[in-house]
Amino acid sequence: MNKLDMTGLTTMPAQVWGGIRLVPLVREEPVDGLRLHHKIYGGYGDVQVGPRTHYLSYIPHGFVADWSGEGGRSAAYGTQLGDARPACVPVRRHHRMAKRRSAKGSTEDRLRFLPLHLALEGYLALHFGGPSVVWDEWSQQAVRQGLSPRAEDAYAGWQVRGLGDALRIFEIHPDQCGVLVYAADSLAAAFVVPHPADYRALHPSLLEDLYGELVHQYAYFGGPVPDFEARIRDSPHLRTIADLRAAARAQERTWAEDHDTLFAGRLLDPSYHFERVYRMGSFSLWRFLPPFRRGEPEQHIGEVITDHKGRVAYLKTFRLSEAQVRRGHLLNRLHDHDWHLGRTAEALGTSYLDLVRRIRAAGFESLLNEHGVALATSAEPAHGRTAPPACSA
Repeated sequence: MNKLDMTGLTTMPAQVWGGIRLVPLVREEPVDGLRLHHKIYGGYGDVQVGPRTHYLSYIPHGFVADWSGEGGRSAAYGTQLGDARPACVPVRRHHRMAKRRSAKGSTEDRLRFLPLHLALEGYLALHFGGPSVVWDEWSQQAVRQGLSPRAEDAYAGWQVRGLGDALRIFEIHPDQCGVLVYAADSLAAAFVVPHPADYRALHPSLLEDLYGELVHQYAYFGGPVPDFEARIRDSPHLRTIADLRAAARAQERTWAEDHDTLFAGRLLDPSYHFERVYRMGSFSLWRFLPPFRRGEPEQHIGEVITDHKGRVAYLKTFRLSEAQVRRGHLLNRLHDHDWHLGRTAEALGTSYLDLVRRIRAAGFESLLNEHGVALATSAEPAHGRTAPPACSA
């Protein structure tokens, strides 16, 4: 599995509000055997990622995937009895990014996970351990602690200009199970669920999701985008209402094909690296990373639930900025060459000094041992660099 299989989802005409374009995705048939529910947290959570490792984070909401076949009987989010205000939510303890639900000593066929945390954790933990060999150029911090702590900036959906209004006035189709969000006609995020009722309940959660810095800038500085309208030219073949309806359907198909090829092509075409996080009966929860190729203008990370045929039942993506892609590319190349600066520079077709400059520009300067770098630099000819003599312990 290296690509997203969107079989069963059909693209519908877009709806535009200012610089935001929302493209609905509909299913002819809901995904059988899987439902997705919203779980509100709205506070800080203590997330345990290991026996003695945890962190405190604001967690706006979570999702619960239900493959028990009884998901249709669950109450929708927001349902409550009586007029009393719900109690304040204290700090909650979350054991993992994805945890199977249990009740009364038995394990349920339900899995709680935090949307986009799986995807972002996969990116932030990319080669998190740091150098695997103690070369002289790496600091003791790099050897002992790796890339910890590592952080990336993101914006909440309500901070993206125009997104709140676009979602509020958006007309949801009867069979809609997903949406593609564009800012200044650049794909910002994809969101897919297994059932139309799930989408109606989770549609507002797009405002609580995270969006990259690039998306925030496009929405803030970009102008209004044009709406694509179906234009049917007069023809002797158009004699009845049925002919006119058929011509309109043809325009919709043309728009869908053009959209999937031109607009969403960079989401569907690249070969991703998938990591299975959890198996849920005949479904699997994955997170995926892009190839981190430099020069490609659009790359996404994300999480996806697929059925036994590999088709997408749930999808949520986060678009990386060019700087984030460069960091991922640099870490992959260092890892491929055992974090040896000389061999990595040679593979990248650049000089040793330029690679050191890239590491510093990427924000990893604290990982370098300045004394080791200076010694390696002094041993190299001034016109260019090859692999310096390395020491390991």
